[in-house]
Amino acid sequence: MTLEYHVISTLVEDKPGVLQKVAGMFNRRGFNIDSITVGNSEVEGLSRMVITVHADEKGLEQVMKQLNKLIDVIKIKDITKKAVKRELCLIKVSIPNAEARAEIMQYTNIFRAHILDVTEETLMIELTGDKNKINAFISLVEGYGIKRIARTGLTAMSRGV
Repeated sequence: MTLEYHVISTLVEDKPGVLQKVAGMFNRRGFNIDSITVGNSEVEGLSRMVITVHADEKGLEQVMKQLNKLIDVIKIKDITKKAVKRELCLIKVSIPNAEARAEIMQYTNIFRAHILDVTEETLMIELTGDKNKINAFISLVEGYGIKRIARTGLTAMSRGV
């Protein structure tokens, strides 16, 4: 049994308790949600959930069927293979000296990130991209000392029409 990474886009009613019902369904079935993002969709009164999960094909099929049974779920789609995927990460990095500041700013430019806040001791950096890009940036700057990291988890949208 090989577990694969799946991205599920779900259109749900925008009302209290829906996120809890969806998360509860995953919990009851013994699946771990790797990440979940929720926000307003293009349709008023509906929200879009993007859920990432590791599952085999049989497990994914079971998750999709169980999600379909929830009354608040309007539409479900596995968009793993045909999606643009992004994550947002905020990183507060220590700055031990002026040379380190210049190096971190150079990395920020190379990764097309943005500096959001500057103090004598830290830089706060905003970075968007796929998981590998964010992990690579973190690896580069962790030697300077990371004060805080906040990651949104993956959000995605299928390509084309």
